Amino acid sequence: MSTPVDPRPLIGEPLPLDLMNTRWIGDDGPYDLLAMPGGLGIWLRSAGLAGVAPDAPETLDALLATRAALHELAETGAEHAREMLNATLRHGRFRRLLGEAGPETVIETDTPGWRPAWEAAEHYLRLLETNPSRLRRCANPECVLRFYDVSKAGARRWCSMATCGNRSKYRAHHARAQSRQDQVPAWPAPDRRRPRP
Repeated sequence: MSTPVDPRPLIGEPLPLDLMNTRWIGDDGPYDLLAMPGGLGIWLRSAGLAGVAPDAPETLDALLATRAALHELAETGAEHAREMLNATLRHGRFRRLLGEAGPETVIETDTPGWRPAWEAAEHYLRLLETNPSRLRRCANPECVLRFYDVSKAGARRWCSMATCGNRSKYRAHHARAQSRQDQVPAWPAPDRRRPRP
């Protein structure tokens, strides 16, 4: 049996953005990977968390709550969203210890099902500490995908140049061409009257 492929148009972003990108808009409407049969397992594998959390209702519920908080924080920064994210963060912690090879940091969560949501929330805090201006939503108004801009100039605008970027450029080109066509003056009709003698 083959492993199901992640159907999302944008994968590989930092964990909190990758979680937010489990909702997207395709050519035929909105999608939600976590609402699809087998979608949680697909996302856990894609995020590298399949071995640390069960594909179970507790994991899904924790991820849905955290995704809602992240989305609301990114859109509005609302106080209740901050409280929701802090509620997720209360389910886990880092524990430091001295291992055989030296200092170690271990993630502990109340239950294994909270681990992916906690890691996404904790990673979001690190992104905010590092460079929050690089957290972006695709410039295509019809797209809901988010990314972390790692370009040297910090000028990335699109989730993907191949999809949203090209669509936007095509629309702009088409609008300019239409505008030029609308501005072409109509040539006056030729005068068909006979000259008077």
